[in-house]
Amino acid sequence: MPLSSKLGLFLGPIVFLIVINLPFDLLSSNGDAVIAVALWMIVWWISDAVSISVTALLPLLLFPLLKIMPIAEVGSNYGSPIIFLFFGGFVMALALEKVNLHKRIALNIIRITGTTPNKVVLGFMIATATLSMWISNTASTVVMLPIAMSVIGLLINDADGFTKSDQNFALCVMLGIAFSANAGGIATVIGTPPNSVLIGLLESEYDIEVSFLKWMVIGLPFSILMIAISYVVLVKWMFPNKQLKFNASRDVIKSELSKLGPMSGKEKMVLVIFGITIFLWIFRTLINKLFPDLGLSDTIISILAAISLFAIPYNLKKGDFIIQWKDTSKLAWGILILFGGGLALAKGMAVSGIVDFVANTIAASEISILVTAVLLIALMLFMTELMSNVALVAVLAPVVAGIAIGLEIPMLYLLIPVTMASSCAFMLPMATPPNAIVFASGYIKVHEMARAGIILNLISVGLLILMFQFVLPILF
Repeated sequence: MPLSSKLGLFLGPIVFLIVINLPFDLLSSNGDAVIAVALWMIVWWISDAVSISVTALLPLLLFPLLKIMPIAEVGSNYGSPIIFLFFGGFVMALALEKVNLHKRIALNIIRITGTTPNKVVLGFMIATATLSMWISNTASTVVMLPIAMSVIGLLINDADGFTKSDQNFALCVMLGIAFSANAGGIATVIGTPPNSVLIGLLESEYDIEVSFLKWMVIGLPFSILMIAISYVVLVKWMFPNKQLKFNASRDVIKSELSKLGPMSGKEKMVLVIFGITIFLWIFRTLINKLFPDLGLSDTIISILAAISLFAIPYNLKKGDFIIQWKDTSKLAWGILILFGGGLALAKGMAVSGIVDFVANTIAASEISILVTAVLLIALMLFMTELMSNVALVAVLAPVVAGIAIGLEIPMLYLLIPVTMASSCAFMLPMATPPNAIVFASGYIKVHEMARAGIILNLISVGLLILMFQFVLPILF
């Protein structure tokens, strides 16, 4: 256990006890109690003293004991509809991975984009981003890494050895996979956990609904733009491979596809359920207008997909189903608890008056709206390089909502770009799992990732400011 984690383990409860026993009120007795719990959680999240999911259980223990909220009210946050939306998304991802459909999709995208060096990089980036829209960015990176390693292996063993152009190509492929995994998840509600934390907060605290389709209208163009910019920065500017020519990568892709064989019945079945689910998510509003009594929600559609994958038999005689409950041992249950903890903390901040206090303080200040937006977006983006983006959104989103209220602007204008900023961590290996996974390949040095990453971080800030200023006011 690292020294920082050991220190954090004791520092968290010590900070909590100091704040809770101050001889004066920082805000109010309830407000101070929530601040104390939040500080304990932040210390444990930053230091990684215990699992971030275990830390998320602290409100369930401390809020009732400190008389902030009764346990039933705290517990309801851990069973919020948004958590079941993500649960359904996890089950679909599980099915895609179990039947190897995700790998088939990725390989076919790379095959279609072409096999010249830059097209191979683009193929890997598009494939990774497409997967990251629907399965976790960690899983999409893990799928792509061995395929990328095989292609890079061809360059190492060719006649001229591993040249500078070869090294640049390897860097572009590896960084391209990591960066597009991060950016790809921004496109959908279920693509990355911070998106779901925000949607849950908006629904539970402010009765604001952002549908699957509406998020995609904002998230998908931003995601495509970031992937395109990442591609140009990597292959045209930072690590060009102008002299590199090879066609053997086509053989690797063909070989990997032949190993998968023809598409199985189970793959087709998952593809149909997956396609119907996406169709229902996209056209839900229209379907509800045609059938007003139906009352479809994104969560209901997600649970319908999950139950279908468990309950529709592939072979009834053999009792063969796509997935069984034992398969859920691989499901990221901890992330679901983390969502619940974030929503509980947000509720605590609201009922204790912290959000109102922030709103009133901002309203009384002379800070420009644009300057505030720039600071919040930059703060979120660069802080997420050092700590969990889900934890950050859980802590900061309610505060940002309060700031928006104080500035008298629709809170979505601030909350959406700030939340998206939490997924734009391109600089450091420890910032996101995809960064860490590709760094472990051995083809990337920290300074190389940081060089490309800082440029993309700054571009992200610029694009999110433009979104805040010009795009969101049109859409909302």
